[in-house]
Amino acid sequence: MRSMQDWLDSYSNDHRNPVNQRLHWLCVPPIVWAVIALLWTVPVPPAYLKPGAWAVLAMVLAFYWYWRRSHRLAAGLLVAFAVLGLVTHLLYGALGPAHLRWLAVAVFVVAWIGQFIGHHYEGRRPSFLTDLSYLLVGPAWLMEKLLRKLGFKASA
Repeated sequence: MRSMQDWLDSYSNDHRNPVNQRLHWLCVPPIVWAVIALLWTVPVPPAYLKPGAWAVLAMVLAFYWYWRRSHRLAAGLLVAFAVLGLVTHLLYGALGPAHLRWLAVAVFVVAWIGQFIGHHYEGRRPSFLTDLSYLLVGPAWLMEKLLRKLGFKASA
């Protein structure tokens, strides 16, 4: 199994351009939120589950992937997931599933356009086109940078 540091180093090699890096800071968190929000709106059997069950399942599975590679990084991402889940829960209550779904689709599309613009400046294809696991590495890469700025060693 590849270490988290291996994943982060590989991802960093594809993200050296400062414009691309800034666009990732602006676009990756909204993409993560949009995925959570879209999954939140997937219907569930009300007798057994509450709205958001699919999103919570996805967050648990992603957390497990991170935890196996870096406990510190996984802890930071768990906090991010909790905040994004809470925001989504509140928006679900305020907007309802249909409006939340359309908002999430719009955010997802605009943020991915930003990502592809960044990769145009980079002159490289997005990493996930070589391995879908990089869709999980992008948020971890940003969390690792954030934790370092806050004085924490994140990747061990």
